[in-house]
Amino acid sequence: MKPVSSAVLSLLAVILCIGGSLLSQSQAAETQSVILNFEGIVGDQPFSCTESYRLGTAETRAMPTDFRLYVSDVALIDAEGNAVPLTLEQDGKWQYDTIALLDFEDRTGTCANGTPETRTQVVGTISAGDYQGVQFTVGVPFDLNHDDATLAPSPLNLTSLWWNWRGGYKFLRVDLQTHTMNAELPIQPKGEGHSGPGSGPGSPTHTGDPGHGVGVTGFAIHLGSTGCQVEGDNLQPTRCLNPNRADIVLSEIDPAVDTIAVDLAALVQSNDLSTNMPNTPPGCMSAPEDGDCMGIMHNLGLAFDGEPSSGQTVFRVD
Repeated sequence: MKPVSSAVLSLLAVILCIGGSLLSQSQAAETQSVILNFEGIVGDQPFSCTESYRLGTAETRAMPTDFRLYVSDVALIDAEGNAVPLTLEQDGKWQYDTIALLDFEDRTGTCANGTPETRTQVVGTISAGDYQGVQFTVGVPFDLNHDDATLAPSPLNLTSLWWNWRGGYKFLRVDLQTHTMNAELPIQPKGEGHSGPGSGPGSPTHTGDPGHGVGVTGFAIHLGSTGCQVEGDNLQPTRCLNPNRADIVLSEIDPAVDTIAVDLAALVQSNDLSTNMPNTPPGCMSAPEDGDCMGIMHNLGLAFDGEPSSGQTVFRVD
């Protein structure tokens, strides 16, 4: 067998290099980057921690102290109506697995216990195509919802967005101070949460509520799973009677141009924020026996107390 000349070897190396480059370009052309922009709003006004708003059926003057939510299982909808999953960028901070944290508070004004950093985007890649809609879930998937927040990767390490082992995470947290309900209300804890320090975007010292609604002032909305059942000595539940994950579908959206508005005013439009159902935590802690949750759940597109929702009104395309 004759030895291969160096010239031939050099030529083969060049061919392999070109082939690899073309393959990489081809693979890149098969996917496209996507940035979904979100915006916290209050009716027709931008959300701000330094403003107060007239909210609810009684137009109660309210000042926000928190506005954050988890979204998961994000997908774009093509012209044929197929939902194509978005592969989220794993940035080690705002996004993990199929979950992304949206944070509209900025630690100014009445949001003094929040974080200075905000997050209003979901970033990922998807198969190249023409997409005309978007869908996502407000919530954390069951298989991650009942992990220990103090050991979880960011953004699931925010114990201020975690109830306890059984309840799991607060999928949506909106806290409001009102003139009529601005003092801490004496309530009985519904569970033992974790009060240890956690770390997360912009702050290493988040702390959690000791239970569903404990320590809450004014009118609070903490959306999460309830009726979660455990077997034997297990800390993690095997199922939850009320998952309370809201599936959102928005059509006629151009992800490159449009913004998804999250409307706090629409969330509480059916509630009188100046009153609270007796013997329940202030606001809505997702408990099925809490009548203050009826309108909120329906506005998120969730059934409540056996009554279906006519459709969500909180999310829209702007």
